[in-house]
Amino acid sequence: MTELSYLIPANILQPLIDIANEILVWLHDLGLVYGAAIVALTFITRAAILPLSVKQIRSMRAMSALQPQIKELQERYKDDRQRMQREMMQLYQENNVNPFASCLPLLLQLPVFISLFYLLQGDEFKAEVREAGEQSWMFINDITEKATGSELIILLALYIGTSIIAGLIMTGRNASNQQRMIALGLPLIFTPIMIGFPAGLLVYWISTNLWTMGQQGVV
Repeated sequence: MTELSYLIPANILQPLIDIANEILVWLHDLGLVYGAAIVALTFITRAAILPLSVKQIRSMRAMSALQPQIKELQERYKDDRQRMQREMMQLYQENNVNPFASCLPLLLQLPVFISLFYLLQGDEFKAEVREAGEQSWMFINDITEKATGSELIILLALYIGTSIIAGLIMTGRNASNQQRMIALGLPLIFTPIMIGFPAGLLVYWISTNLWTMGQQGVV
C-alpha cells in the first residue's frame, strides 16, 4: 500500500468506491473487458464535469492573455506586495477571470482517482477480475497490480508524455514561463508516486489526459 492509504482512509470514500465498482461491473456487463471499462469510467467522469472543464479552459486561456498586464503590475508594485495583489484582483474582476477556476476539475477528479485506487486493490474486485480472466489488458499483465519491467516503462512514458502535452495545450501559447514550468514539472514530480499505484490507475490518468487533449481541440 502507498502513503495514500494512510492519508485518506478507505471508509471515508466507501460510497464512491461502491459506485465506481457498480459502474465498472455495469460496463463489463455491457461487453467491455475491465481494462476498457476503466477507460470508459474515465470518460464518464470527465463528461460529468464537462461544464466545469470548459470553464477551466477558458479561465486558463484568459489568464494567459492577461500575462503581459500581470507582468506589468508585478514590475510596477514589486516593492508593495499588498498593492500588487489588490491591483491583480481588480484586473481579474474587470476581465471576469477566476484564477482558481482551473483547480476545480482536478479536485473533483481526485475522489474518483482515490476510490479507484482502493477498488483496484480490494480482494473482492481482484477476485471479480480474475474470475472473468481479464486481469491482463493490451500490454499490461495485471491491471490490479503494480506494473513492472517494460510495461511500467511504457505506462510511465505514456503518462508523462500525455500529461505534458495536455498541460501545455491547456496553458496556451501566451502562458508565462512559470505556467509552462508547472505543466512540464508536475508529471515528473508525480512519477515516483505513480510507480507504486496499480497499473489500472495509470490507465485512468493516461485516459483523462487524452480526454483533455481532445476536449481542448473541440473547445
